[in-house]
Amino acid sequence: MGKAKQLRVTLVKSPIGYTKRQKATVRGLGLRRMNSSAVHADTPSIRGMIDKVSHLVKVEEVEA
Repeated sequence: MGKAKQLRVTLVKSPIGYTKRQKATVRGLGLRRMNSSAVHADTPSIRGMIDKVSHLVKVEEVEA
């Protein structure tokens, strides 16, 4: 079996001025401050969260 794909999510734009819901999504992704990164498994739920705040984050695929 191949290795599971993982995603590195980096906060590149401040969520200040956006809705509470978008701020909560950024926090749910484990991002606290600008240029902070978090690595997550490539699952549909994580992809959905990323889609909701795609204007605030940068996503890279990394090998597990």
